[in-house]
Amino acid sequence: MLYKQNVVVGVCGGIAAYKALDIVSALKKKDINVDVIMTEHATEFVRPLTFQSISSNAVIVDMFEEPKVWEIQHISLAKKADLILVVPATANIIGKIANGIADDMLSTTIMASKAPVIFAPAMNTNMYENPIVQQNIEKLKSFGYKFIEPDSGRLACGDVGKGKLPDPKYITELVLSQLYVNKDLEGKKVLVTAGSTIAPIDPVRYIGNHSSGKMGYAIAEEARDRGAEVTLITGHAKIEKPQGMNIISVNTNGEMMNAVLENCDSNDIIIKCAAVSDFKVEEYSDLKIKKNSEVLNLKLIQDNDILAELGKRKSENQILVGFAAESNDLIQNATTKLKKKNLDYIIANDITGNDTGFGSDYNRINIISRDGKIKALDKMSKREAAREIFNTIMKRR
Repeated sequence: MLYKQNVVVGVCGGIAAYKALDIVSALKKKDINVDVIMTEHATEFVRPLTFQSISSNAVIVDMFEEPKVWEIQHISLAKKADLILVVPATANIIGKIANGIADDMLSTTIMASKAPVIFAPAMNTNMYENPIVQQNIEKLKSFGYKFIEPDSGRLACGDVGKGKLPDPKYITELVLSQLYVNKDLEGKKVLVTAGSTIAPIDPVRYIGNHSSGKMGYAIAEEARDRGAEVTLITGHAKIEKPQGMNIISVNTNGEMMNAVLENCDSNDIIIKCAAVSDFKVEEYSDLKIKKNSEVLNLKLIQDNDILAELGKRKSENQILVGFAAESNDLIQNATTKLKKKNLDYIIANDITGNDTGFGSDYNRINIISRDGKIKALDKMSKREAAREIFNTIMKRR
């Protein structure tokens, strides 16, 4: 079981109430039980029957309606919940909880629960920025309640500013992260590099590679979900950036080198998954190179070896993991790289396979440790591969 199983979703009276339907649906697809509590005002925006159909559970609105079974519902749900998500969270519900007011089903359930509570505020910009609302938010944060920052943009009322509910996919991702059962990386800091870097030739051309960023992003997400504080240094990638971590975007080998060295000392685990350009042009042209002949000769020189530099700087308590994407002599070449660059582990994968590797959602990896042990894994999703990498690392610790 990857995730805890019970979530209470509290839906408040705001125009964004309909977006909570997507979140409930996404959680259900992960086989998570969802109980929905709606405030009376929320039912003016979305009918309870809609949430009932998606959640497959009775929706509770009135605290005093006759219960389906003989139990005090706000107490039973409070005990059952592994997490409570309030979405959209209005100024009203935030103010109630901040000041100990429990006068409806949602507020009483929150007050009676010891489960983590996440608020996803959505409201008019002026209301969100009101000092009273901000004071209530800060008060709740000091008590351990979590908040998802609203987005900025054009609101339903026509105003432009902060107060939009973030994308339901983003909220769902953060909820699933909180529900992840294995939290063996809590208190740890993990640095991950991902994506590809480029080697510019002139203002419009560059040398690149086929890395999609999928493997590195999967590793960063796994570390986040296991409780780590994650820094993701990413080059070019073909997928959306993950949420809930410190993200530093770079383009070139040199930019990645600087970002990695600025952050490496403070991290417990460093995983270098990025496909970094090994070579760069000796002479970069400030102007676009014109097609004056049929042949363009470029002289390439070796660029920074970031992994080797990390191997030199690695402290005794740090774990350093590299990747070796090889087209031949996979284990031999990877083992040589592990020893040469002072790594603790190297992840070797054959790039000649048609069903795994660059651009694919799947990978087939070998985890090679410093002591020579090899863990060969068959084809699996890149998220599953990331899970196996951390399982191996944490067994050592």
